[in-house]
Amino acid sequence: MCFSPEADLVTGIVVSGIGVDALRRVPHRRFLPLAALPLLLGLHQVIEAFAWWGMRGDLPRQVGDTATWVYLAIALVVVPVSVPAAIRSAESDPGRRGRLLPFVVLGVAVAVALLPGLMNSGAGGEVACRYIAYAAGVPYAGYVLPFYVVATCAPLLLSGSKRLALFGAANVVAVALLGGLLARGVISLWCVWAAASSVVIHLEVRAAARRREQVPARAPG
Repeated sequence: MCFSPEADLVTGIVVSGIGVDALRRVPHRRFLPLAALPLLLGLHQVIEAFAWWGMRGDLPRQVGDTATWVYLAIALVVVPVSVPAAIRSAESDPGRRGRLLPFVVLGVAVAVALLPGLMNSGAGGEVACRYIAYAAGVPYAGYVLPFYVVATCAPLLLSGSKRLALFGAANVVAVALLGGLLARGVISLWCVWAAASSVVIHLEVRAAARRREQVPARAPG
């Protein structure tokens, strides 16, 4: 979510490029879900640009409505599952993977709870100055939001990677700050944080690839 369609488009293209490069550098298949997150975030931003243009009348309304639906489907159903699952998948320690499993389950529960708004056409959005005001389409969305935040933020804090854990702490502060700005109708800067998140993930994948390259090859026999 960003403050203009142009900002969404530019950020989305840049973040998608970071995601493509991260996927190229994956050292092991367990890193694939993590490396794919920047590409998901980048495409998410590009899709929102079309939602903006449809709501403003720059594109046919049907195009904007479809883009809005897809954007919300990713935000409400895909993200709460894919983020904890990706962080868990990147873990090599079985014990830590086990401790992260409840957050994947929580993310699935959040997605299931928010899915009806998409299925009954209740979810939607409208331009409100420098952001799009979205609605989940279910009356209990406010009660689900804290669980959404826990499912997507807590796994970073519990990651075995020092880089991801430190970023997780910064993420909690950023979510509170950006959420406060949006709730007050000031501006949406989530696209900036999506770009920062993608850079951190890219660095993590590259670091894992370097570690793998430095492991001595096992002698034959």
